[in-house]
Amino acid sequence: QVQLVESGGGLVQPGGSLRLSCAASGTIFSIGTMGWYRQAPENERELVATITSGGSTNNADSVKGRFTISRDNAKNTVYLQMNSLKPEDTAVYYCNARGVRSRVVPYGTLEVWGQGTLVTVSS
Repeated sequence: QVQLVESGGGLVQPGGSLRLSCAASGTIFSIGTMGWYRQAPENERELVATITSGGSTNNADSVKGRFTISRDNAKNTVYLQMNSLKPEDTAVYYCNARGVRSRVVPYGTLEVWGQGTLVTVSS
């Protein structure tokens, strides 16, 4: 079994910063792409940022210049540094991992989602 556990969410004032972490656990050989998605009230889940095992990143236009995604392959952990936070960033942030190679599926890959962590930006 493979699990993703997010941490770092909370309440922050507009203009503030937070850093989210997501650690994958289980017997994992490699993870192709890790990323962050978010879902605000009454909105559909949307992509925030992704990063490949090689370090290539993709960021949503709404967070470019403010958020930075990174990962530590040795720790199977992905991070999201969020700066200059705005009220519209308020959402549940979900960690995602796809292209996961594990002993659970020796001839294929897994896609795994975390449970989500709430980020609230408010004064």
